[in-house]
Amino acid sequence: MILTVVKRDGRVVGYNEEKIKAAIRKAMLATEAGEDESLIQRIADRIGTRGKERMSVEEIQDLVELELMKSTRKEVAKCYINYRQKRSVARKAKTRDIFLEIINAKNNDITRENANMNADSPAGMMMKFASETTKPFVYDYLLSEQAREAVRDNYIHIHDKDYYPTKSLTCVQHPLDKVLNGGFQANHGESRPAKRIETASVLACISMETAQNEMHGGQAIPAFDFYLAPFVRRSFVEEVKYFEQATGEDYHELYDAVIDDYIIRPLDGLKGRKRALQHAINRTAERVHQAMEAFIHNMNTIHSRGGNQVVFSSINYGTDTSAEGRCVIREILHATYEGVGGGATAIFPIQIWKKKRGVSYLPEDKNYDLYRLACKVTARRFFPNFVNLDATYNHHEQWRADDPERYRYEVATMGCRTRVFENRFGEKTSIGRGNLSFTTINIVKLAIECMGIKDERERVEAFFRRLDTMLDIAAHQLCDRYEFQKTALAKQFPLLMSVLWNGSERLRPNETVESVINQGTLGIGFIGLAECLVALTGKHHGESEHSQELGLRIVSHMRDKAVEFSEHYRHNFSILATPAEGLSGKFTRRDRKDFGSLPGITDKIYYTNSNHVPVYYHCSPKHKAEVEAPYHDLTRGGHIFYVEIDGDATHNPQAIADVVDLMDRYNMGYCSVNHNRNRCMDCGYEDATDDLHECPKCHGHNIDRLQRITGYLVGTTDRWNSGKLAELHDRVVHK
Repeated sequence: MILTVVKRDGRVVGYNEEKIKAAIRKAMLATEAGEDESLIQRIADRIGTRGKERMSVEEIQDLVELELMKSTRKEVAKCYINYRQKRSVARKAKTRDIFLEIINAKNNDITRENANMNADSPAGMMMKFASETTKPFVYDYLLSEQAREAVRDNYIHIHDKDYYPTKSLTCVQHPLDKVLNGGFQANHGESRPAKRIETASVLACISMETAQNEMHGGQAIPAFDFYLAPFVRRSFVEEVKYFEQATGEDYHELYDAVIDDYIIRPLDGLKGRKRALQHAINRTAERVHQAMEAFIHNMNTIHSRGGNQVVFSSINYGTDTSAEGRCVIREILHATYEGVGGGATAIFPIQIWKKKRGVSYLPEDKNYDLYRLACKVTARRFFPNFVNLDATYNHHEQWRADDPERYRYEVATMGCRTRVFENRFGEKTSIGRGNLSFTTINIVKLAIECMGIKDERERVEAFFRRLDTMLDIAAHQLCDRYEFQKTALAKQFPLLMSVLWNGSERLRPNETVESVINQGTLGIGFIGLAECLVALTGKHHGESEHSQELGLRIVSHMRDKAVEFSEHYRHNFSILATPAEGLSGKFTRRDRKDFGSLPGITDKIYYTNSNHVPVYYHCSPKHKAEVEAPYHDLTRGGHIFYVEIDGDATHNPQAIADVVDLMDRYNMGYCSVNHNRNRCMDCGYEDATDDLHECPKCHGHNIDRLQRITGYLVGTTDRWNSGKLAELHDRVVHK
C-alpha cells in the first residue's frame, strides 16, 4: 500500500489518490467516449493497494500507464502518455527559453540582473547558465516549505540565491595590515610581506581579487590610509638611501626625520641635508602617486569570478593625519581626479571619505584641506562618497584622537551601503567582519493586501500582523542558511578563513567555520516603503507627515524585531535598507499581474529603493534629508542618502560640501551625490554637457550617461535592467 510520495523536488508528502483520479479523468475527457468513473476508481484502488509504501511520482505514473494499457480504454492510455510528455516538455521549456536568451545575448532582465557583470561574454554566459540552474535547486532542496511558499508568493527575495549551495558569505572588510605585513598563501600562490608602497598597492588589489573569488558580495578596505602609510615611510627611507648612493654622502639622520607633509617642491637653491630631504620627499610623493594610479587601474581591469567581472571593491579613508597617511589620501584623490586610460572616470573602487569632526571636516581640522579636495574630486568623478563618523550610532566609546590605531574603532562602509559595526559575539568593529547573507521583504504586497479594509487603523494593524509573519519567516530562513553556511570547511575559503575573517587564524584547514562566522550579520531588508505607505494612507512619506510617522513606526518595528531575533536565535540580526537592483522590478511585475495597476503603487515598473523618497518626487535636498535621516539609525545593516544635482558639478565642489553638511546636520550615516556625466564609449571622453549626442574629441555618436545604480557606478546603462532604466528616466533634480 502506498503511504508516501517522493515529489520531483525531493519533498516527501502523503499519498493522495485524488490526484491520480484527476489525471486519468483529464485523459478520458480528451477522448470521444469521455470519462468512466467506475474505471477511474478501480485503477486508483489497484495502484493504491499494490504499490510500495514509498513511491516516486514517476513510478506512480508508470503504474497508471500500465493499468490503462490493460483496460479496454487503450485510447485513454495514449492520451495519458501524451499528457505526461507535454508536462515534461513544459517543465523544461522555461529553462530552455532562459538558456536561449543567454546564448543569443538577449538584452533582458535575466542577462541584465547585475549591471557590473558582462553576461554577454563567454565567462558571463557560463555564470548565468550556472546561476539559472542553481536557483531552482536551492528552491527545491535547500529552502523550508515555509520559505519556499514565501518566495513563490512574492513576499520575500533571497539575495544571491545562486551562491547558496557554495556556503559562501556576502562581504568582508579586509584587515589589510595582516596581508601587507604577513603576506598570505592562497591555493598555489604565495605572497611575501610588502616592503615598499608599490608592492603594498599591488597586494591590496590581489587581496580583494582573491577574496572576491571566495565570496558572493563585495570587498572593502576599512582604513586604506592607515594601512598604506607605513609603506610611504619605508619608500621615503629607500629614496634617502638612493640619494646617499648617488652623492656619496651620509644622511642616515633623515631616516627618522619629522616630515610635515609630502609636498613636491622645486630643489632650486637647496643644498646638503635640505636638498636630500626634499629630493626624497619629491620622489616618494611621485611613487605614491604612481602606486595609487596602478591601484585604481588594477581595480578596474583585474577580473574575478572566472574572468567575468571586475572586483566589487571599496576603500575607506580620510582620518589618518600623519604625513604619510595624508600622502596616501592626497594621491589617491589626485589619481581619481585625473581618471583612467584616456581620462575616463574609474568605476571601482567605490571610495568613501570618513568625515569626522576634529579630524577631517571642519576648517580647523588637520585633514580639512584633503576634505575640500575630496569634494572637488566627487564633483567630477562621483567618488568619494561620505560616511559620517559623527552620527550618534557610529560612535565608539574607545575611539581616541591620539590612538595610532583609532581606525579600529571607526565604522567603515561597504560599497553601496552595507554597514557592519555592532557585535554581540566579539569586538565592536567593522574590520574583519561582514554580512553573512540577507533577505528582503516585499512590504508593498503586504500593504496592498490590506487596502480593502476601510478603517485606516484596522488596515494598518492588519498590515503589521502580516509584517510580523514575514519577519518571522525571513529570520528563520536566514538562520537556516546560517546553519548551512557554518558547515563549510576553512580550506574552502583559503584567504578569507586564514587571514581576513576575525578569528580565522585559529582555524585548521579541515575545521568548519562555525566558531568564527557568528561575528557576521544576518540582514533583513525591505523595499518600497513609499509605495507601501501610499497603499496604507494614500500618500508617501515625502508628501505627508502622517505617512512619515507611519513609515518610521514600520521600520522601528522591524528594528525592534531584529533585536528580538538577535536575542532568540543568538545571531547579529540587522535591518538593511535594501540596495535593490535586479529586485527593483521583480516584485513589481508580479504584484501588478496579481493586483493590476494601482496609482502610486504598481503603476511604474519598479518599487522605490528601501526608505527613499521616490526619485520622481520634486523636493529640496533639505526636505529629502529631513524625511530620510531618521531611518539611518533604524537601518544599521546599511543605508544611504542620495541627492541629484543639476548641470556640471566639476566647478562647484561646494555643492558636494553642502550635501555633506546636510548629513552632519541631520545625523545621517552615509551619503553620495549624483550629477550629469557623459562618456564617449568609443574614446572615453567625458563631460557634463546636457544631451550630448556627438563626442567633441572623436566625433563618435556612441555616448552614454555615466550613472550610479545602487551605490556603485556603471560604465554603460546598456547593462541596466528595465526596472532600473525606468527609475533612471524618472529621476529629478533636488533643488
